[in-house]
Amino acid sequence: MRAYRSACEAIPAPDSRAASQCQALLDAKTKPRGSLGRLEELACRMAALRGEARPAMPSKAVLVMAADHGVVQEGVSAYPPEVTGQMVANFARGGAAINVLARQVGAWVTVVDMGVRFPVKSLTGVKVHRMGPGTDNFTKGPAMSRETAEEALDVGTRLAVDMAMTGVTLLGLGEMGIGNTTASSALTCALTGLSPEEATGRGTGVDEEGWRRKVQAVKRALEVNRPNPEDPLGVLAQLGGFEIAGLAGAALGAASRRVPVVLDGFISSVAGMVAARLCPQVKPYLLASHLSVEAGHTRVLQELEQRPLLDLGLRLGEGSGAAVAFGLVDTALCILHEMATFTSAGVIDTGR
Repeated sequence: MRAYRSACEAIPAPDSRAASQCQALLDAKTKPRGSLGRLEELACRMAALRGEARPAMPSKAVLVMAADHGVVQEGVSAYPPEVTGQMVANFARGGAAINVLARQVGAWVTVVDMGVRFPVKSLTGVKVHRMGPGTDNFTKGPAMSRETAEEALDVGTRLAVDMAMTGVTLLGLGEMGIGNTTASSALTCALTGLSPEEATGRGTGVDEEGWRRKVQAVKRALEVNRPNPEDPLGVLAQLGGFEIAGLAGAALGAASRRVPVVLDGFISSVAGMVAARLCPQVKPYLLASHLSVEAGHTRVLQELEQRPLLDLGLRLGEGSGAAVAFGLVDTALCILHEMATFTSAGVIDTGR
């Protein structure tokens, strides 16, 4: 059986009893009931997903997957495809935003080449699982075969399971790939029914003419491929990217080991949506870090029934928003572990 399908079958339901016990522990702290708002909700959610009332402080990692997209031939990006490989090198050397943000919160960064068209040679610290030199141009046919989509899903699943087995208990998803906002917009249209105009944003910062080219590319992709939303694997193969498929698999693999998954922005959220369409049991394990300025992100989060933790106007990708949100998870669990109770502090508890 495929690794991602095995992971689907192994995903446990959230432990509601652990969440209730966690809330009881929080209610005993020296504060009015519920006064820490979403921090309390976050602590209880971590308890439910981890299956324990008082989950340990997390061991954090960000999985950044990179790949190129054939649709860049349509002039949809402000940057050339060479930038994907150059940024992978930047990640490997520790100089990108995600490296800085991950160091700030004590998270590891794992970088994976899923299909970079122009890879930088002799890099150390990059895992190579290339599905090819980028996807095909989906305005002329499928981005990849169904078989390739499943192989990419398997890669992500296995990597996430391996990370969980080495001690990772909180996984952020990041990506890099020139053209991947166009692919994500097309996937959003196919899976939610949103129009290309509504789902397509400016990505790396294209001008008005560039935005129109993106919209037209998405329209042509939908016309040529005629995706069926009842066949999420087919939609992924027709319109997705190697890194998007890999991240969808990673979400499934992490959830199968009770590891919560922190989504970054639009692209990783679309990967989460694909994972949820393939396996609805994964949905509770997906946490939205922030609200991207990308046009389709709000609709994707609605599909996932997610309320983002932050709204900072981010549109970088790389897992940057996930790394920032890690700090909130740490804060929520520190309250649980370190804050005094009414009894230990000798403070009167009015029960309110």
